Amino acid sequence: MPNANSFNAFDDLDTKGSPLSAPGCDGIWLLDDDLSMLKALGRLMSSAGLIAEKFSDPVAFLERLKHGRCRVAILDVWMPQMNGLEVQSRLRHESPKTQIIFITGRDDPSVRQTALDAGAFAFLTKPFDDENLVRLVQEAEEAAAP
Repeated sequence: MPNANSFNAFDDLDTKGSPLSAPGCDGIWLLDDDLSMLKALGRLMSSAGLIAEKFSDPVAFLERLKHGRCRVAILDVWMPQMNGLEVQSRLRHESPKTQIIFITGRDDPSVRQTALDAGAFAFLTKPFDDENLVRLVQEAEEAAAP
């Protein structure tokens, strides 16, 4: 059961793409500029009993690292401000134990290979199987455990 400091409603983000969860909740972070996909991912995590923070802005996502620990990051590849590979590079530097799962609507074999070579835990093309994503998140959480 979530503690009083966690927030379990995943339907809204503020205009800057800040997370919904309370700052004390470390764990699964979602980053996608498509708000409908972000909402769906949040609901999927919630339905699996997982608490996730959602971000629509890569800068806000990376800023959050100053105040919390990201064990598993689910990143969209193609975003206008900063692509997922750039976020991955920053995460590798600032949070090297974070396990990264990429999701994309445009599968590009060279991007896939670049992400995996840089240490991505998994790379999924939309539409993906929800159960597979949840399984991967659970496996990534285990891999990220101290």
